[in-house]
Amino acid sequence: MKKTGKLDYLEMPATGGTLDNVKAFYSTAFSWSFTDYGPSYSAYDEGLEGGFYSEAGDATPKPLPVLYSENLEETLAAVEDAGGKIVKPIFSFPGGRRFHFTDPAGNELAVWGE
Repeated sequence: MKKTGKLDYLEMPATGGTLDNVKAFYSTAFSWSFTDYGPSYSAYDEGLEGGFYSEAGDATPKPLPVLYSENLEETLAAVEDAGGKIVKPIFSFPGGRRFHFTDPAGNELAVWGE
């Protein structure tokens, strides 16, 4: 059961190589399987769901932990009240909506909801 604050997904860049090379590495080394969502994103479900993206664009240059929220607006307010800085306001993506924030140490995280 998904609960607010649960670490739910991990996005990682594949911009230092190609998406195909990254997928081949994890497939060979760890027998991971992937589901492609267009030419620049591929998801995995290997104990923790996540995905690799190959286009830098607005993506973070580091791994991005993604938390789940049952109420995105309430969680955004709680993040701000606790001192987090919203770096990307709520936006839609295939599968739901999310926002990005930085914590007091400067780490960027995202929160998604359905």
